[in-house]
Amino acid sequence: MLSVKLLLILGSIFIILLITILYPMILSQIFIYPIKSLRGIALEQVQLEARGPAFDRRWMVVSPIGEFFTQRECPEMALIHTALTASHLELYHLHKPLGKVQIPLQPSPDSLPQRVQIWDDTCLALRVSRDADAWLSEALERPCYLVYMPDDTQRPTDPLYSRPEDIVSFADGFPYLIIGQASLDELNTRLEIPITMQRFRPNFVFTGGIPFEEDTWSHFFIGNQAFRGVKTCARCQLTMIDPDTAQMGKEPLRTLSQYRRVGHRILFGMNACWDADHSDAPIIRVGDPVRPKSEIRSS
Repeated sequence: MLSVKLLLILGSIFIILLITILYPMILSQIFIYPIKSLRGIALEQVQLEARGPAFDRRWMVVSPIGEFFTQRECPEMALIHTALTASHLELYHLHKPLGKVQIPLQPSPDSLPQRVQIWDDTCLALRVSRDADAWLSEALERPCYLVYMPDDTQRPTDPLYSRPEDIVSFADGFPYLIIGQASLDELNTRLEIPITMQRFRPNFVFTGGIPFEEDTWSHFFIGNQAFRGVKTCARCQLTMIDPDTAQMGKEPLRTLSQYRRVGHRILFGMNACWDADHSDAPIIRVGDPVRPKSEIRSS
């Protein structure tokens, strides 16, 4: 006779398999955030790189002594829109009449080096332009520089969770972040006022599956590209900033803390690294299938 515990396990596996068949997982949204902590850009496709999606967080706003700024200490950053053209980034403020500033996608050969601090890491970056510095200083009402991470700057990820060869841009810790739409939908059933996925700033969003399924993924595919789920994402006060007003509230962390707390961390989303296939131009697209491997990891 099968034990009750084994029957429950088999039943859970059957339900998951049934949901997977009836609601296949599909990549539904792609986002990049070219300048750390400014507004993101939705894309239909993106090229993969070891340190993250192409152009993702390759730029960062810093103080004159190289300390990084984010919405945590400067919520106004949420109101600066970014647009990507063939040769430039364009910035404009959603409310202030500052006009637009253009930022070349490749740094000038005479760009000045700037040593910068991001969390516990110190690395070499390049100053972008005086025009960008002046525009951002006025927009954020504080002196600041815009810097770029050149290709020869190699910022390692946390070795406790990843491989020695893994590198990251100016993102907080890891190159990629994936979240299931079902996870946000489940959270919104608990909130008085629903929020959008922009609060969590993922790179990849997928439909299908069950809420928080991504927590368990140690390996997964998007299209034919392989990724490693390396660490569930601990969320901070930045998620409580309304991206349309830059005003701080109490949600969603107040609600998430009631059922998504593990120790001192409140978890939402899975950080990931790309297992590079060394193809010439690895591209993933909205509509690509998302497929986890069978290995299960703990939070």
